[in-house]
Amino acid sequence: MYKIAVLPGDGIGPEVINEALKVLDVISKKFNVKFDVKEYAFGGIAIDKFGCPYPKETENACLNSDAVLLGAVGGYKWDILNGDKRPEAGLLALRKSLGVYANLRPATLFKPLKSASPLKDELLKDGLDILVVRELTGGMYFGPRGTEKIDGGFKAYDTEVYETAEIKRIAITAFETARKRNKKITSVDKANILDTSRLWRSIVNEISKDYPDVELNHMYVDNCAMQLIKDPSQFDIILTSNIFGDILSDEASQLTGSIGMLPSASLRGDKVGLYEPIHGSAPDIAGTKKANPLATILSVAMMLEYSFDMKDASNAIKEAVNKVLEDGYRTADLGKGKLVNTEEMGDKVAEYIGVVKC
Repeated sequence: MYKIAVLPGDGIGPEVINEALKVLDVISKKFNVKFDVKEYAFGGIAIDKFGCPYPKETENACLNSDAVLLGAVGGYKWDILNGDKRPEAGLLALRKSLGVYANLRPATLFKPLKSASPLKDELLKDGLDILVVRELTGGMYFGPRGTEKIDGGFKAYDTEVYETAEIKRIAITAFETARKRNKKITSVDKANILDTSRLWRSIVNEISKDYPDVELNHMYVDNCAMQLIKDPSQFDIILTSNIFGDILSDEASQLTGSIGMLPSASLRGDKVGLYEPIHGSAPDIAGTKKANPLATILSVAMMLEYSFDMKDASNAIKEAVNKVLEDGYRTADLGKGKLVNTEEMGDKVAEYIGVVKC
């Protein structure tokens, strides 16, 4: 029995979560494992109900679960709130309370979606399989910040702060993960300008001495943004800071055809993890059944692998998703094909899991 705290969130969050839970139910039956799934208010909906984005009841449930599955948070109606009162503040608080410092964001191009990528075939070559390893609980998003009134207006500041221990643990995560992949890491920073990046680079170099079998190279973040478009196949693992990882993983997502295809796992060194699609709440399409649920479904696959050691079940989901795409089924964001809505895509993946051999 695995306890899963589910936070549907706002906008399309509940819609994509419903399809992910549909798939999880099929996995439960196919692999004879039980999941204790309970939903809790989080984000904008929690602000409306409890006055804060991360209520104590939700926090307690997350801290006492084996894994947390999140939809998305935010929306137009909460944009007028102060920064520390907005749904996104709840997301930062959730990551901090769980202590999930390592964010794994795979950008995988499924072969049936090659035509949906904006890149030419000669750049895509045999496909893409990039993993962004992003530090998640430090850096500018958690450093000192504020807004002060000065003569002629205001002064605002956000401070990038990193400590040795924070960099060491995310670097170790990247190197350990590299050993399970192609043993190649590109560490991304801005060491020609930033002190935090110079510290980052020196510590990553130090950790690399313990992994002589892993190839390490360094790249400035602006160059990396260009190289992702120019020659994406050069990358295997991209190791980087919180803010750089946030930006680069969204860029990488577009190389795969749609941000609606990218899952993520946020880990802390043990089995507990936070799993979510990297896309936002997309309030403009909420309720229209246009949302792509595959990123959330693939987040469940990551949860099964990383938190529950159910690699076969994880692979069953990924194989089913690939088969659905091979057969031409597409949500609106994926281009031409057999157009299906959010629920129909979830139904198809659930159906195909039933016929996948494990």
